[in-house]
Amino acid sequence: MNELDVAYDYLLNVSKGETPFSKIWEYVKEKCEMTNEEANSRIAQFFTNFQLDGRFVTVGENVWDLRERQTFDKVHIDMRDVYNDVEDTDKDEEDEEEVAYDMMGMDEEEIDLEEDSDDNSGDEDEVSYDVDETSDDDSIDFYN
Repeated sequence: MNELDVAYDYLLNVSKGETPFSKIWEYVKEKCEMTNEEANSRIAQFFTNFQLDGRFVTVGENVWDLRERQTFDKVHIDMRDVYNDVEDTDKDEEDEEEVAYDMMGMDEEEIDLEEDSDDNSGDEDEVSYDVDETSDDDSIDFYN
């Protein structure tokens, strides 16, 4: 029996309900008779396969159960809510910038002007290149 089938058996017949991943993994390690070294080298791949296997579903905080025992409403994530949270975060960051400008007693345009003038301050330093004057003998004649 492969590791995913062992996990399925554990959730179906042993735990019979929502279970933290750590307990599922301990059971799989025991049933597959893994050494600690083997377990450490295999846990990442097992967790990836476990997440992708359609028989299992997370019910939050790394607690898992069989999809067949969970209602759609409990495990479904409305992606519109996720995207709205991202948009709200962007708006919050813009609001924080405005508060920072207000605390400095400046508006955003004044800050931009100061940054632009700081960028131009380096223009006064001219870069000079030393050209090594070579004799005419070192020149290349492309016409011959």
